[in-house]
Amino acid sequence: MDSTPPSNLPAAAFYTTRWTRVCMAKADSEEGRRALADLCDAYYEPVVAYLRSVFRDADAAREISHAFFAEMLGGGTIHTADPQRGRFRFYLLGAVKHFVAHHREAASRQKRGGGIAQLSLEADSAESPALNVAADARLSPEVVYDRQWAITVLERAMQALNAECEAQGRSKVVHLMRPWLMGESGYGDQGAVAAALGLSLPAMKAAIHRLRSRFRHHVKAEVAGTLGQDGSVEDEMRSLFAALAG
Repeated sequence: MDSTPPSNLPAAAFYTTRWTRVCMAKADSEEGRRALADLCDAYYEPVVAYLRSVFRDADAAREISHAFFAEMLGGGTIHTADPQRGRFRFYLLGAVKHFVAHHREAASRQKRGGGIAQLSLEADSAESPALNVAADARLSPEVVYDRQWAITVLERAMQALNAECEAQGRSKVVHLMRPWLMGESGYGDQGAVAAALGLSLPAMKAAIHRLRSRFRHHVKAEVAGTLGQDGSVEDEMRSLFAALAG
């Protein structure tokens, strides 16, 4: 198992992911298009969660999110993204709000006979079979967006950790220890997992401790890549855990 990375690793060492991809995505090239597709994939679920909370309809949220990302993939608003302005998630949320406002205006013009709207934005009926907002009805769309962003960050960090363990020939480790990394389980069945991995219980506990350190490393790397040049990784980590706890 890997040793824990140095705790004094400078935050600047992490600035190689999301904003770097944003800068690449601005280029009119195959590499730029791949970078933009990666950004859209990384932020698809947070955007859908926000739109679902706004429109109270899953089908409308998917439809509008597809249109939003199609515009981005077509080279739309990504050119206005600037790492000097701070967190990428703030930029993206602002871009989504602008997109929704623009198409609401288009829908309004269509009702008045003054234009053609390409999206159906009136799908907020409580009778929609896709409606499922019981868990989020108390939360603002912005809070829902942040929560899904936090969940997405953790999942991407988990994927990175899993790839790291697979490269070491330990493909089962993350899968079996995930409950203790993600806080999804109590500690009563550690013995069974330890036996499955051929570890003693003390060795299992030590392995969990090391994996947690590696997991936190990947979470910080994912978070840091979404910040501007003056962003604080620790502040954004606090925001992440606050979003999960809210």
